[in-house]
Formats: sequence, structure tokens, C-alpha cells
Amino acid sequence: MIVDVRAGSPTYGDWTAITLSADNEASLLVPIGYAHGYVTLEAETEVLYKVSDFHAPECEGGLAWDDQALAIPWPLPDTGPLLSEKDRLLPPLSELISPFVFDGAPLTRLGD
Repeated sequence: MIVDVRAGSPTYGDWTAITLSADNEASLLVPIGYAHGYVTLEAETEVLYKVSDFHAPECEGGLAWDDQALAIPWPLPDTGPLLSEKDRLLPPLSELISPFVFDGAPLTRLGD
């Protein structure tokens, strides 16, 4: 799942989701200015990230996974999600102070 968090974007707060699996061999490129999150649907799932720079904890941010304004229909077990302490404390979109600003440039798909 990705959410546009670029201040001033006409699609600010819009989100999309995709199922990634070994069977469909899909991957997802998350543009700068988009928050991203995931839920694993099977035990022993491995998630691999390829990122654009070194890890910088001081630059981390995020959104509450259960933000009612986003209304993301997460496919969760009855027991609910298993979250880190950091993820439990994330704010809703309405309280996010985004460091990303919409510059008017359209996003394009790879290969376009």
C-alpha cells in the first residue's frame, strides 16, 4: 500500500494497494513523497527492500495504519496486526507534517 503525502498534491491522501507474491513475481516502486506499508499474508514471509540511500533513522516518519480518514481495508487476521512500538505511535494523516512538497511534475510509469 502506498499513500501520497506530498504537501500540495492534488492526490494528497490518495492510496493504492497491490498484492505482491512469489506467484505473481510483482514488485512495487514507491516514488519519493509516498508513505508505504505492508501486511504479510503468510507465515515465514520475507520482505526485501531496495532503497535510494543509507538508512537514516532521524528521517523516518509514517502514518497510523488504521487512520479512519484513509479507510484502508487491510486483510488482517481476527487477532489484528502485530506492530512495532514505533508503528503504534504513528499519527493519522491529518497530523502528519510532511517533508515532501508536490512540484507539479507528473509521475510516470517506468517505460513510459
